[in-house]
Amino acid sequence: MAQKKGIIREYLECVIIALILAFFIITFVVQSFVVDGSSMEPTLHHGQRLLVNKFLFHFTSPKPGDIIVFRYPANPREDFIKRVIGVGGDTIGIVDGKVIVNDQPLKEPYLTEPTYGNHTVEVPPGKIFVLGDNRNNSRDSRYPDVGMLSRKDIIGKASFIYWPPHDLGWLDSGKTSYTIADEGG
Repeated sequence: MAQKKGIIREYLECVIIALILAFFIITFVVQSFVVDGSSMEPTLHHGQRLLVNKFLFHFTSPKPGDIIVFRYPANPREDFIKRVIGVGGDTIGIVDGKVIVNDQPLKEPYLTEPTYGNHTVEVPPGKIFVLGDNRNNSRDSRYPDVGMLSRKDIIGKASFIYWPPHDLGWLDSGKTSYTIADEGG
């Protein structure tokens, strides 16, 4: 009987430790996220499941090109996913279908069509400007209900696709590259 109690106690201790570790990991390290909608196509698709690195931005700041998950400012219970285009001090423009950062056009091979509209804004210090990859079907920093993001709004960096299995892989691949275009275009 004593041996049976010892085994039960050992299992109980393992379950408690596992729950504490799971809570710690989900709270501070990594969280699962499901893409809802088409605003990040063709990079990300509706229904894909991602792991979001919540730990990284405790030590570094989001940088242009990062794909981040953040709390929607108009409804903090809702999460959005977008690409960082500019950070504090950057001037962002959308002119003739192209995104211009600090007077330099971005080279964005992941886009499938020109960006509609004209827009110019300076990103205030401590703020972040985001756009969806499907620019013409994305609620992002161009809209007042999203606007410029604060660090407190950011949950983490989208890092790994784990579902569906045929999309399995890291997000830091060539399909998410972000660079200033060369002088020649």
